[in-house]
Amino acid sequence: MRFALTTLSAALLVGVGAVPATPQPPKDDLKPMGVVPKDNVKMDDATKKAVDKALKFLADRQESDGAWGNTAITGFTLLAFMSNGHMPNQGDYGKAVAKGVRYLCSTAREDGYLVGARGGNMYCHGMAALALTQAYGMTGDEDVKKITKRAIELIVKTQNHEGGWRYDPSPTGADISVTIMQVMALRGAKDAGIHVPDKTMDEALKYVNKCYDRRSGGYRYQPYSSGAGYARTAAGVCVLQLCGKYDADDIKMAVEYLERTGDDRGHYWYGHYYAAHAMNQVGGELWEKYYKRMRDQLLRTQLPSGAWQDGREAAYGPAYQTSIAVLILSVPTHYLPIYQK
Repeated sequence: MRFALTTLSAALLVGVGAVPATPQPPKDDLKPMGVVPKDNVKMDDATKKAVDKALKFLADRQESDGAWGNTAITGFTLLAFMSNGHMPNQGDYGKAVAKGVRYLCSTAREDGYLVGARGGNMYCHGMAALALTQAYGMTGDEDVKKITKRAIELIVKTQNHEGGWRYDPSPTGADISVTIMQVMALRGAKDAGIHVPDKTMDEALKYVNKCYDRRSGGYRYQPYSSGAGYARTAAGVCVLQLCGKYDADDIKMAVEYLERTGDDRGHYWYGHYYAAHAMNQVGGELWEKYYKRMRDQLLRTQLPSGAWQDGREAAYGPAYQTSIAVLILSVPTHYLPIYQK
């Protein structure tokens, strides 16, 4: 876990009343089979007020060029706004979102790599690409599509022989943390109608399966790493679901691992970013219990400024922590295509 924390830190720290949009349904057939558990989870008034306060905090801290830090943190923040129906030039924060999307587009190199002057790596690229797929999927903006398409093509080209990705935009090593971020972006692109080769997703799934630890039911950082962890297990469940393996036996074991473990103190926010997605897809009572626990905890710990800022992953800054808190609380809105069932 120590190695995972170091590389994740390097990844994130490089350079460091809405108008409802109509969510776009996935454009492929990777939908759950059978009966999807009824979702009784809704945002109550107290949660909506907390989210509104947090979004104001984030909007007030947008930098002059449209960023909230590097492309990864900017991506997280844009998702927080979009998860509440604030699209580019739509909603109370539409101008801020449009400026943030323009910033991400401006960071693209000729080969599609989304890093910009603040620097970055494939983790940052994947997060930024995911945000752009959601912006394009909800607006149909052709300029955003051009940048997004190149960013996705770079991900496809840099998949390594194991089926995963590492921190450099070249087919070298792989780990589950960087890999899941690329899979999220690929699935977002697929949902938005951008071509993603089936082989790319299949090979990514094979890599993630190699990271599975059958003894614990969790996922390791790399196939031969020691021990599973909460954050990477939540990420592993997301990969299975995003690849359409909703009924995989490994999901049940991994969810039991998440329930048994409860949290990842080293990667608290990062872990719950994935856990919220994973548990929402699982649905039913497990999702209801998870959401209530996180909602109660987050509402209790929000600062008067509207931010979430504590010692857990503190080096990434309050925009990162606050954005993920908003994303967790806002899953029930289902505005983001990536969060739809």
